[in-house]
Formats: sequence, C-alpha cells, structure tokens
Amino acid sequence: MKIGLLGHGVVGSGVAAIIDANKTWEVEEVSVKKILVKSEAEKNDPRCTTDVNEILDDPDIDIVVECMGGLEPAHTFVKRALANGKYAVTSNKKMLAAYCEDLFEEARKHGVTIHYEAACGGGIPWMASLDRTRRVDDIQSFRGIFNGTTNYILSKMKEEGSDFDVMLKEAQKLGYAERDPSDDIDGYDVRSKVALSVVKAFDDLVDVNAISTYGIRNIKPFDLQYAASIGRTVKLIGMAENFGTSVSAFVIPSFVRDEDLFAAVPLNFNIIESRSETLGAAAFYGQGAGSLPTAHAVVQNVIDIVKNQDPEINEKTSRPVNNALHEGTFYVRTDKTNLFSSVIDHPINEHAFITRRIPLSRLDEIVRRTDDPLLFAAEADA
Repeated sequence: MKIGLLGHGVVGSGVAAIIDANKTWEVEEVSVKKILVKSEAEKNDPRCTTDVNEILDDPDIDIVVECMGGLEPAHTFVKRALANGKYAVTSNKKMLAAYCEDLFEEARKHGVTIHYEAACGGGIPWMASLDRTRRVDDIQSFRGIFNGTTNYILSKMKEEGSDFDVMLKEAQKLGYAERDPSDDIDGYDVRSKVALSVVKAFDDLVDVNAISTYGIRNIKPFDLQYAASIGRTVKLIGMAENFGTSVSAFVIPSFVRDEDLFAAVPLNFNIIESRSETLGAAAFYGQGAGSLPTAHAVVQNVIDIVKNQDPEINEKTSRPVNNALHEGTFYVRTDKTNLFSSVIDHPINEHAFITRRIPLSRLDEIVRRTDDPLLFAAEADA
C-alpha cells in the first residue's frame, strides 16, 4: 500500500525513516509515495511536494498519514482524505479531540477508518492495549501521567527544590517544552489525550471542553514540600471513570502516595493504567514523545490497516461528562481562602488548606467564582 505523508517534521521524518528502512516484512508492504512540506526550501526529498492535492487526489495513495499538528488545515486535509476513500492515521491529539465526531462519521460514511495510536502516549501501545482489554472486559477507569514536559518539571522541582520558572526554562532548553508551553503546563495536552482515551476505553465521545482541567503553571516549592511531608509526590494526572450513563473525566495535579508506582516515574517518561474487572490494573510505561517512539506508533497503525486490524468503524455514542460523580479531598492554595470557607476541612497556613470530601464539580464551581489567576489546586487523596 502507498502512503501520502502530511508533514515532514519531527514525527513525519521519523515515519519516513522507519518505512524507508524496511526492517520487517510487514513494513516492506508499504511505501511512502508523496510527502507534503510547507515550502520549496523544505524539499529535501524527491517525494516532497507543496501541493496537498497531489496526495489527497492521487488514486494510488491508500493511506494518508497526518503529522502536521495544529487544528487547521490538518482537520480539513484528513476529512478530505476520508471523503476520498483513503484510510487515515494521525498523531495530532489536539485536532482529533476537537473534531473526533466529525472525522469518525466521515470515515464511517466512506467505509474507511481513522487510527490514532501515536496521538496519546507517543510510543506506548496504550490504544492497542485498550482494544485488547475490551475484547474480554469492560474498562472501568483509567489514569495516567500523559505529559512528559510537566512530569520532567515536577520531577526536577522535587529533586532540586527549584522554582517552576527555572525548571520550565531547563525543559525548553532540552527540547521537552515548546516556546509557548501553555498546552502542556495548563493541562490542555493531557485533556485532549483523556478525551481520545475515553473513545477507546468506553467507546464514547465526550466534549473535550467539559473535561475539568487544572495545570501546574502556579505550583510552588511549598506545594511539593507539603506533599512530601505527608508521604506524597505531585504528578499531573489525567483520569476518567465509567459510570454507565455518564463519565467523569478530568486533569489535575495529584498528591500520589510515595509507594504508588506512579510516584516513581521520572523526568519526561509517561505511565498510563487501565482498570477492568477480570484483568485488574494494567499499566504501560515508556517514552511519551520523541521522533522515533511516536513514529513507531504511527507505523504500527499503518500496519494495522494493511492487515485489516483495529477496524474502528462503528457509530459512536456521546455521553455527558459529570464530575459530580468523582469525589475527593483537595489541596488549594489561594489568597481568596474566604470564598472556600464552606468546604475547608483544615488549614495548612493562611493561604493553603485541605477541603473536606466534595465532588470535583463543587471545586470547579468555587474555583471559577474565585477567579484567582495564581490559584493552585491538586487532588489530595489520589
């Protein structure tokens, strides 16, 4: 089968390198015919083109692999590929989470499929493991350290006692964080991955904007020191739980018990865990990003298409996100503690406290009303 590759950056170049190497008989069954690049200056391969129509309208190209990033024109290009009867593979979690319903319906309408292993967990075979688990069992919940940038920052802050800004600059210098790190440090990258994991784990579409999302932008050494004093390590966790008629889904820094496997995950590594009745907890650990690990996942999906595996073409249902169903105690640090008086269990100092056990939706409601741009919140009993 012939592939049209949209994008030749970090991931796209890795995909081309793996396929061109032809290391296994499965990979030998596919070849890259055309590569879309942005400008003439990027044409470093005879297969490169700046005209997307040479890929989307070519009847010889069976699979379109999108590694461009961003919402548009990636969404439009993938939708056109599906409409033209081509299979699609994407590593673009933000685009797919935003347009999941639209693209799945387009694929179903034209009898093709869209695959997205690399969009969540990089090289970790997370989506494949959810497929295998669901052949036997219903998945009850999942949780994960989905973002290597924030895990690196939190790990180094704890290890060195440094401020957030210092560790963010170090992560940027090492290439772990973007020049604009907002998607990572504000939790939106993890939010997209939680939404896509819900599709695989529960076979449901959810509104990505309904997923409660707290980041680590405002974390201070004091917060990590307090967590350490009670035997906890701070990690940014994405989680969802299946409650039948609805799901809870959220992203929040969490005080993870030091004896928990998640507490030991270092630097830019990821770990994601599902729970089901007969299998119990099954965790997957590894590189969550990077050129070749992510490209490996993309090529795995290409081979799935060649071998007619993972034919995700069923019509999806939508379920609401209801975070009133997830209860916990929460750590909050804010200058506006008076607005939380109805839910405070005990204070830590004049600006920080632990709530009594409340629904996450109750915390969301008060945080919105508080409107404190420097507030930091975490789940205290994760």
